[in-house]
Amino acid sequence: MKSKASAPGKVILFGEHFVVYGIKSILCSINKRVTVTAEKTKEKKISINSKIGKLVLQPNKSISKIDSPLKPFYYLANKAIKDQKEGLEIEIESEIPLGAGLGSSSACCVAGAAAIFKLFGKISKEKILELAIEAEKTIYQNTSGADCTVSTYGGLMEYDKNSGFKKIKDEPNFQLVIANSNIEHSTESMVSKVKEFENKNKEKFNELSNLESKLVEDVLKLIKENKINEIGEKINQNQKFLEEIGISNEQLENMIEIGQISSYGAKITGSGGGGCIFALTNESNLENTLKEFTNKKYECFPAKIDYKGLNTF
Repeated sequence: MKSKASAPGKVILFGEHFVVYGIKSILCSINKRVTVTAEKTKEKKISINSKIGKLVLQPNKSISKIDSPLKPFYYLANKAIKDQKEGLEIEIESEIPLGAGLGSSSACCVAGAAAIFKLFGKISKEKILELAIEAEKTIYQNTSGADCTVSTYGGLMEYDKNSGFKKIKDEPNFQLVIANSNIEHSTESMVSKVKEFENKNKEKFNELSNLESKLVEDVLKLIKENKINEIGEKINQNQKFLEEIGISNEQLENMIEIGQISSYGAKITGSGGGGCIFALTNESNLENTLKEFTNKKYECFPAKIDYKGLNTF
């Protein structure tokens, strides 16, 4: 018996890093997905296979001793077969660029939790999300849970650590162009960098947090009114805050400049230091924005908001 699930990646439109400090963020899932297939096996071992490698282990190994990006899957599989006689074989396929700030690890955790636990009976989206966040904590201990949440439920949402998520029912008429810097970066190190900035510049960080909070509230109104020009201006403003907290660099800013000239607005998405930026477009400037990035030899692709979220089949 096989079980299959897919979950979308995400873009943080507003609020990355600040969300860790209790400020509201706005995210959307995108139409790039991870698909996980899980199957019971007679031999009680856990086998995980993907493009980034393979992991084959006996159950009940200590997670802290596993040095592999596939360990969230091991965590989920080990939890699922705890009282079972069978083992598990897990296959992962992904359309989402790795380590690029597009939520590939969260989508993996969501699709993995759904595919694995569906083998053992019915499971709610709420429980899948809970398991996915647990799994993600094996690689990012301080995860806010936002990425897993938007991957599970799909669409556009506001999220904060204290109140959880709230779906945004409006469906604004925009698309994104996502450009990848292909600079390797570590979410953990960027989060630490922001923490260091906050420790050394408490007054400034507090001021930026308040500005970000107001900006997010303004954007929520603009989304309702589908005011794409004004949303673009807020994206550019948000980028300046991210530059102030130290997660930008020259190459990212060169890419952002291309986006800001050719689209309504552009900024970093995710932890920064590398990974991706996005530009806000619609049918009037989508093709030109893609062309501008391609001409400068940047890897890029268009993305739409994915309203489906987690899909099991």
